[in-house]
Amino acid sequence: MKLFVPGRICLFGEHSDWAGGYRRINAEIEKGHTIISGTNQGLHAEVRPHPTKLIFKSVLEDGASVEPFEVVMEPEALLAAAQKGGFHSYAAGVAYQVMTHYRVRGLEIENELTDLPVKKGLSSSAAVCVLVARAFNRVYDLKLTIRGEMELAYLGEITTPSRCGRLDQGCAYGNRPIVMTFDGDRIDVKEVPVSKDLHLIIVDLQAEKDTREILNRLNRCYPFPETDLHRGVQTCLGPVNARIVNAAADALRRGDAAELGALMTDAQTEFDRHVRPACPSQLTAPVLHKLLDYAPLKSLIHGGKGVGSQGDGSAQLIARDADTQAQAITIIERDLDMKCLPLVLRPGRRVRKAVIPAAGFGTRLFPATKAVKKELFPVIGRDGRAKPVILAIVEEAISAGIEEVGIIVQGTDRELFEEIFCTPPPIENFNKLSRENQQYCKYLMEIGNRITFLSQDVQEGFGHAVYCAHAWVGNEPFMLLLGDHLYGSDTNVSCARQLLDVYERTGQNVVGVKHTPIADVQAFGCVTGTWEEPNAVLSVSEFYEKPTPEYAAQHLQVEGMDPKEILTVFGQYVMNSKIFDFLEEHIRLNIRERGEFQLTSCLDRLRQEEGFSGVVVRGRRFDIGSPDAYRQTLWDFRDAG
Repeated sequence: MKLFVPGRICLFGEHSDWAGGYRRINAEIEKGHTIISGTNQGLHAEVRPHPTKLIFKSVLEDGASVEPFEVVMEPEALLAAAQKGGFHSYAAGVAYQVMTHYRVRGLEIENELTDLPVKKGLSSSAAVCVLVARAFNRVYDLKLTIRGEMELAYLGEITTPSRCGRLDQGCAYGNRPIVMTFDGDRIDVKEVPVSKDLHLIIVDLQAEKDTREILNRLNRCYPFPETDLHRGVQTCLGPVNARIVNAAADALRRGDAAELGALMTDAQTEFDRHVRPACPSQLTAPVLHKLLDYAPLKSLIHGGKGVGSQGDGSAQLIARDADTQAQAITIIERDLDMKCLPLVLRPGRRVRKAVIPAAGFGTRLFPATKAVKKELFPVIGRDGRAKPVILAIVEEAISAGIEEVGIIVQGTDRELFEEIFCTPPPIENFNKLSRENQQYCKYLMEIGNRITFLSQDVQEGFGHAVYCAHAWVGNEPFMLLLGDHLYGSDTNVSCARQLLDVYERTGQNVVGVKHTPIADVQAFGCVTGTWEEPNAVLSVSEFYEKPTPEYAAQHLQVEGMDPKEILTVFGQYVMNSKIFDFLEEHIRLNIRERGEFQLTSCLDRLRQEEGFSGVVVRGRRFDIGSPDAYRQTLWDFRDAG
């Protein structure tokens, strides 16, 4: 299994993580607020299980190989290696924490490429810790969320002599900005969507600083301020920082590079005014200010600041655009002899396409399905129109902003579906329609222009059906809607739109979920995990297909929910195209479940690789897959949102 973990750049809010931790002692201290993002550079590794040892082979940024590290997977040996310090202590510290909490064997990690500078404020040590935590999680399927990997990495790093802040392991969230809030021991994490490309430059100042001395001096200003100096530090890392971080998060959402640059300059000014006097030997930073004041850069950048613990370690600048980013890098490397890393924060990719599988036979509705496809069964919509099920599902997708819909059908059934969306009634029948219905005919033809019919001529399971859309979807994120479910929102936002809103906010795969009595779970796919937003957004830690009530009660319950309920799949997903790689592998290797190629196990692999959010949909799903369900849907669907 190949893994990549980026470095971490602190865009705003250095030191506020540990400062906010002092709220355990002094509640008058402002919460810590920070914005971080993963870098384009990081650690690239291949990982595999090992029966008895932790083995770590690494190549550093300059291409030099580090002597391979080996230690037996026993708590005493791992703890001793972690406490010894040094590059490999981080891997040992995380492995020690894993053994403390989980039953695992060993691990072999081959860090084949490191393009992340070390000791430059980019949290290379945290990247190692997250890499090891993620490797154990995925090799042994520990069902940790990204937040769980982050927490395990933090515990591992503080097992070593390192005394990192809590924000460092935020690199677990990858190359997307997040806001972290620190309130004593509590951490809240929220992702910040970026609306436009933002071009940053990370500059290695080619100088030195003593991070331990900086932290030692600044910690003397807490928890209770005794002098004006102490009060100045707490003001800067508290209320001033909160103001700047909140404004910066808003600027990121708007893609306002000029505002971000101004805020960076503001943050550096406030830091120099209030915090530098607490440790002048390390925070005066003449090299940093030489860069920030360098005249040839003024027309190319909007602003900049120091990063990490500040001082002469690294700096960040925000360029006006891609061209000025390249020009600024050339000037800095040529004139100032400082190494630069480009970093581009990009918006998440918009979801344009939806896939609806509609090629099944409808066994439970036989013999009706011998005459009419179940996706063509009639229902009465809220508008009072009798319409085929497939039309109601397509309308759900389009109402959410989807531009193109791919419907997977059997080749022999294509004409039936085309008759609805692509063929107007014969003129003699068209003339019999009311003017309103004639307009509706035109509406159907307009929808038909957005539809592509995709063939599944052999029914090999739900996973196989979804795979049939891989060429049409291409390398894009897409929405998946079940062909035998209808949806009605309880709000003025459609169910599908609710999923897309979360996807656009987080950039992460999303599945809709709903509360279901535990006695009914045998008919559904189920999920479990931990709440990111209570009873609203879940970080999924497991998918499980049609469990028994006993299994669900023991393994799938979510903290804070009624113990008589489980979260089941609502019938809507937003995923990136990597799901097709897993489906293709199952088909190529003939990996079947209950005789067919299923989707659920591939969803769980996608969760392990990239994470999955579960959205509690404010709405209802209506099943048409069985006679009783279809009868109830006919009664209920018209009154749905």
